[in-house]
Amino acid sequence: MSDTLAATAPSLRDVATRDDLVDWGVIPTMIEGQSRTSGRVIYKGPEGRSESGIWVCTPGKWECHVTRDEFCHFMSGRCTYVHESGDVIEIVPGTAAFFPQDWKGVCTVHETVRKVYMIR
Repeated sequence: MSDTLAATAPSLRDVATRDDLVDWGVIPTMIEGQSRTSGRVIYKGPEGRSESGIWVCTPGKWECHVTRDEFCHFMSGRCTYVHESGDVIEIVPGTAAFFPQDWKGVCTVHETVRKVYMIR
């Protein structure tokens, strides 16, 4: 497995299957269960204003507040995002989603999810 983390175009191979992820701990806003997250940062911009990487989350239900614009592509698992307005997003493998800054709602992870993401 060859990774390129060059400053001009950071990249990681095998993002759907790689297992050398860092334990990022339990979601602090749990409602039910104990969702644990892990991941790997591919790139972090100056002053942490942007970030991209892999994110994995185990089952549970939690309050979600997106603090910066986030685009993500879910590669595996199943979850449901319910916006505070009642709008529902059902996530299955292959789903791409954009969450604008200040999106608020509840996330229920039914089966461990894995996504690649870009935050700005």
